[in-house]
Amino acid sequence: QVQLVESGGGLVQPGGSLRLSCAASGFTLDFHAIGWFRQAPGKEREGVSCISASDGTTYSAESVKGRFTISRDTAKNTVYLQMDNLRPEDTAVYYCATGVVRLCVLRANSYDYWGQGTLVTVSS
Repeated sequence: QVQLVESGGGLVQPGGSLRLSCAASGFTLDFHAIGWFRQAPGKEREGVSCISASDGTTYSAESVKGRFTISRDTAKNTVYLQMDNLRPEDTAVYYCATGVVRLCVLRANSYDYWGQGTLVTVSS
């Protein structure tokens, strides 16, 4: 069955970096887009970055452009989110998601399967 497992979260100081991983099983990245979302306490879930299925086209929200980079390793069936120059406002639980969607979109309701999330805390 479809499974997504996030890892790589933790505590980091402002200006620091983290790389999140999303290990996928039960499907292949060649046919399904992956989206990264985040949810901070008391806030709605927010789309961060996504990567399309066939050609790997990516898109990131304005709030993270130039700081976050999404990539994938199809041999490992894993998607990564490299987060640089982190800010306190990036603190959230980060989720990866997939579904029948093939094109990169940052709408949560376009995705059917979600991982359990990994917590990122940016604080001095």
